[in-house]
Amino acid sequence: MNIALVGYGKMGKIIEEVALARGHRVGLKIDISNLDDFNFDNFSAIDAAIEFTGPHTAFQNVLKCIEFGTPIVCGSTGWLENLAQVEQKCTEYNGSFMYASNFSVGVNIFFEVNKKLAQLMEGQRHYDISITEIHHTQKKDAPSGTAITLAEQVLANNSAKTAWVNSEPFEDHELLIKSERIDPYPGFHEVKYSSAIDDIQIIHNAHSRNGFALGAVLAAEFIHGKKGIFTMKDVLGFGN
Repeated sequence: MNIALVGYGKMGKIIEEVALARGHRVGLKIDISNLDDFNFDNFSAIDAAIEFTGPHTAFQNVLKCIEFGTPIVCGSTGWLENLAQVEQKCTEYNGSFMYASNFSVGVNIFFEVNKKLAQLMEGQRHYDISITEIHHTQKKDAPSGTAITLAEQVLANNSAKTAWVNSEPFEDHELLIKSERIDPYPGFHEVKYSSAIDDIQIIHNAHSRNGFALGAVLAAEFIHGKKGIFTMKDVLGFGN
């Protein structure tokens, strides 16, 4: 495949290494220094684009790729208030789009475990539920997209909580997401059920960003040649 990287920071460079190791070509790398290269002609030879920038640029970047007819995989978080517009544009252009709050294979397995645990804990009201996430200090959004996904899964599968919050104080019906920024953490997420008797915890602790990069490249491989809106569950064959 001929891949374009939209965003060539630390994450983009790791994705490039993984893509090259898997036999792909990185034919285009877009960052703030060469925005004029982000055009239809340059993208006409691209098989799939991987977008990792930030919450203030991701939306327009994804729209441009869809308009170019380029399958686009987006891992930027913090812009999901515009997700419906992207999905509408993708349908309008018969395009290919995939978003994930986290492309790590391990995290996506963690998501499935989180949903199941929330279901098992339904009705166990003597347990309080909380989420902790830790990232490096350069991460621009808080809470992380992964933590928000975990929180929304808990809310959908356990009636003890009805909303998530990211600060204290909070009400009993609110699910607290604790966000910490400590270098050099690539990503730590914990969902904890606490009672006076015991605690139940599930944890995903990333050792590096390589797992995120591999998942993004797997997603690009999956979306190549397809039309529609996809998720990592499609890539990993988890079904609905």
